[in-house]
Amino acid sequence: MTNPSDHEAEIRVAPPEVASDREWLRKLWRDEWGGEVMVTKGRVHHVDDAHALVAWRGGERAGAAAFRVDADGCELLSLNAIVPGRGVGSALLRHVEQAARAAGAKRVWLITSNDNLNALRFYQRQGYRLVAVYPGAIDEARKLKPAIPLVGDDGIPVRDEIELEKALDA
Repeated sequence: MTNPSDHEAEIRVAPPEVASDREWLRKLWRDEWGGEVMVTKGRVHHVDDAHALVAWRGGERAGAAAFRVDADGCELLSLNAIVPGRGVGSALLRHVEQAARAAGAKRVWLITSNDNLNALRFYQRQGYRLVAVYPGAIDEARKLKPAIPLVGDDGIPVRDEIELEKALDA
């Protein structure tokens, strides 16, 4: 594993410590993901049911990650850095991977949409591999969560789920 960047050294990552942390996370999901639920592979996840981590920089919340662990591994439901490019996402992801290992997970996996080119670049740089494409899955997810936009980043129609994963060392 590489050493944390200078940016990451300034970041503290911890589970939500007070009720206002959870409320902030709910607001983050509403603002960034269009609601307090996420749909992946046809399954609905509520923010309050997920494990969460909050990143802090200088006494301010700088980002968050939400995830769940089951027999299939650790699913990363969301990863948000308030200001990208400062190491918050990398620090959060490293902590999610540590939590997954501690829970006995053999892999961390996630779903992103076909338009999310920034996420595809980020996760592949972090050692994640594309393992599946689910054509039309987001069209189906929209039936459960109508707030999912029809058109996303760079004017790309949002239609398909892309699964990435990283195998975890023991």
